[in-house]
Amino acid sequence: MSTKILGISGLYHDSSAALCIDGEIISAVQEERFTRVKHDVSFPINAIDYCLTHAGILPDFLDAVVYYDNPFLTLDRWLHNITIIGDNCSEIIERDFNSLFSEKLWINKITENNLGMFCKTGKLLVTKHHIAHASSAFYPSPFERAAIIIADGVGEWATTSIGIGDGNDIKLLKHINYPHSLGLLYSAMTYFCGFKVNFGEYKLMGLAPYGVPRYADIIRNNLIDIKEDGSYQLNMDYFGYYSSKFMTNQKFNDLFGGVPRKPESDITKREMDIAASIQKVTEEVILLLARHVREQINSENLVMAGGVALNCVSTGKLIREKIFKHIWVQPAAGDAGGALGAALYIHYSYFNRKRKCGGRDSQKGSFLGPKFETENIKKYLNSKNAKYIEFTNKRELYKKLSRLLAGGNIVGFFNGCMEFGPRALGGRSILADPRNAEMQSKLNLKIKFRESFRPFAPAVLAEKVSEYFEFEGESPYMLICANVRKEHRKNFDISKYQNQRENKIDMLSIVIKSRSDIPAVTHVDYSARLQTVNALDNPDFHSLITEFYKLTGCPILVNTSFNVRGEPIVCTPEDAFRCFMRTDMDVLILENLLLYKTEQPIFKDEENWRNKYELD
Repeated sequence: MSTKILGISGLYHDSSAALCIDGEIISAVQEERFTRVKHDVSFPINAIDYCLTHAGILPDFLDAVVYYDNPFLTLDRWLHNITIIGDNCSEIIERDFNSLFSEKLWINKITENNLGMFCKTGKLLVTKHHIAHASSAFYPSPFERAAIIIADGVGEWATTSIGIGDGNDIKLLKHINYPHSLGLLYSAMTYFCGFKVNFGEYKLMGLAPYGVPRYADIIRNNLIDIKEDGSYQLNMDYFGYYSSKFMTNQKFNDLFGGVPRKPESDITKREMDIAASIQKVTEEVILLLARHVREQINSENLVMAGGVALNCVSTGKLIREKIFKHIWVQPAAGDAGGALGAALYIHYSYFNRKRKCGGRDSQKGSFLGPKFETENIKKYLNSKNAKYIEFTNKRELYKKLSRLLAGGNIVGFFNGCMEFGPRALGGRSILADPRNAEMQSKLNLKIKFRESFRPFAPAVLAEKVSEYFEFEGESPYMLICANVRKEHRKNFDISKYQNQRENKIDMLSIVIKSRSDIPAVTHVDYSARLQTVNALDNPDFHSLITEFYKLTGCPILVNTSFNVRGEPIVCTPEDAFRCFMRTDMDVLILENLLLYKTEQPIFKDEENWRNKYELD
């Protein structure tokens, strides 16, 4: 008997929906891509509508709708929290009361209001937060049996969980509970360094190589007590998130010699060194935790999810330590992936369906969102009087595109299905030549309108990855960092910047230094966040990089998400065209249509459009 299950995440951050039929992932999309509100927290009605419409299913024909979090356990944590705080709990109540009591506790009513009478049939279910994460990591993985590590800010009570997946079954064996949280520790540092909590943690990770971990001992001695098995406890005297609106407090400020950095102000050596320090401590915890899990669970395989699993530097180090033979991380490891995990958990656990495990993962390259037909794209472009060239042969298009990329052009690449998760993987990407030493700063400042220091990923032919990087295997979802091979490096000594006594450092002067023969994708520590591209999961993107390789001898392209700072990744051709016209991109590809910026009519755009997007 067929099962059709809709998974929902929402009302916290990164709302999404996912549809699974008989255990197959049919679609999975984030609400932000439709509303154009980054990390949208609202109930994912647009994402749900896409999933059901794409599959041609009415809500009445679903076998279950499942929400990725148990709101009553969250309420239990909240009440326990304010009871402990006592008379000083007013800030916590002000912060959380409306969200919890007007929305999350009534998820059944919200779902019923949006899906109609369907939910009155009793088919609305909930999972625990970390079970949803674990399911999103294990069930799509290629493993019949695997150890599981989940680490995030908090889900109901749990912040870190370890367990095992075996066939149909998932068991979470041990937990670390709120307020002790590796994710919230990292977020506290994110906040202190002037970046946005839940959104800016990847910036802190990217900033870390510019600094030295001179605060690591301060963190270990004052903020977190780490045990040999990777378990830990935070010293709550230094944190504000437990009892106030703020992540840190005055005692935390005193520990690090001043108040938090103001957002958008200059980044100083203090922030660089704090970033390096918390990254080092995070890696230590993850490695200890992985060794403990390996000792406890008889499996050479590990799967991971939760926001901390998006720390690709830690994952790269974990792979190099060879604690596990195989590691698979859910591409949408944060809350968005909870919708997918919730749906899969109900299919395999509640309905007790048999899991079939093949040689590859079942994530379908994470290309699980909308796709648009060329004829519809042409209608839109014609309405804008846009000029385009149509190619009937994609190989000829990719040959042309390779010449343009090699000539220094920056290309918006809109092709096939939209990706699920925070990474653009060749469906909604901005592409460039990695050999261009000026490309990193140009992309950051002129295209993305963001900080100059932020690194870009190399999309490399899977069969060529070991020729350029100290890595063997696959990283199709851009979730693993590896070092550029020594023969491709150039002499660059970051330590002379790291050891400067001055607090202010000209970061752009560091960024523009050429560190390898692929400088646009080589970070200051010679690392790179890899995307390996194979012909099976990503045939068009593989074909394009192949043509670029034939032309230049370089099997790599710069790949970054198709958006500007603060904007969600583009979803529709309209989104892509607007972003193209607003920036210094030179060329736009919409399926098999090629557009040159210089040939387009004057674009009438809304005034102050950049103010529309809240800075991340």
